[in-house]
Amino acid sequence: MSSVPDLPQTRPPLDRMMQIHAELAAGRFPNCSTLARTIEVSTKTIQRDLEFMRDRLNLPLEWNPLRNGYHYTEEVDSFPTLTITEGELFALLVAEKALQQYRGTPYEKRLVGALKKLERSLPGTVSLNLAEWEQTVSFRTTAEPVVNVPVMEALAQAMQRRQQLRITYRKPGAKRPEERVIDPYHLANVNGDWYLFAFDHLRQDIRTFVPTRIAESAKTGKTFAKPEKFALEKRLRDSFGIFSKDGDYAVTVQFEERVADYIREKRWHPSQQLRELPGGHVELKLKLGSLVEIQRWVLGWGGAAKVIAPPELVASVREAAEAIAAAHKS
Repeated sequence: MSSVPDLPQTRPPLDRMMQIHAELAAGRFPNCSTLARTIEVSTKTIQRDLEFMRDRLNLPLEWNPLRNGYHYTEEVDSFPTLTITEGELFALLVAEKALQQYRGTPYEKRLVGALKKLERSLPGTVSLNLAEWEQTVSFRTTAEPVVNVPVMEALAQAMQRRQQLRITYRKPGAKRPEERVIDPYHLANVNGDWYLFAFDHLRQDIRTFVPTRIAESAKTGKTFAKPEKFALEKRLRDSFGIFSKDGDYAVTVQFEERVADYIREKRWHPSQQLRELPGGHVELKLKLGSLVEIQRWVLGWGGAAKVIAPPELVASVREAAEAIAAAHKS
């Protein structure tokens, strides 16, 4: 068979194969050369498409030497496209809506591209339904984190390639940034906020960094080996957010009836235990490794939450509440 020069693949694979199917179903006995000219791609591309249709889609495709072309050996009613249930369609829609938490990160473009490829491969009626459902689901956040795209891209690349970085980092409340040398291990989105877990060569330990506080980053030219024992799930097992363990705390908080349903409706921590109290109140018990985040969380419930234990949490909540009250005196 003759060939034509390689041409750019301007059409998605599904579009090409559906065109090939149309030629075959019409009984025109197309070959690689005629299809390549019609679809404007290379003969090699057409050959790969034909092999995929025969071997992966199980279409009854054969070469006919007398007609110098391909044909179906039996009737094919329709081209086998991707089938999807209504539940799977809804899940796809939710996934697309949830992309907002990755906005401005290196993952946004890749995720959007993957979802668009899936949508293009759906049958026409399903794609139409997807558009109709566009207004049925949404995600909202009252405080969207600011993302430094170049920094996030540098971190993602360094983690993938195990490259050591020198960063300029500003701690909360600090007037001047500090220079740190780090081995970036893991980027995590925790409750909508991005955190970097990295080995800090200054502290000689794993530390948590906030990417938005990294002003600059540069490769040191060195690489590192990520320790096999590092596992984010294990590291944050006793955390109420992202703070590392600094002790063992048995936390008990009681909630008034007016907010009790909100407590019952969520799983706040893997260790949690709920106990119903008289009058519609509810008691929440947790086993934590840090009290920093649970203190802020309790204060967020105002007077509807009362800390029972441990004593240090009771004291810190009381002191913070008194400071809030003093700041709001007229």
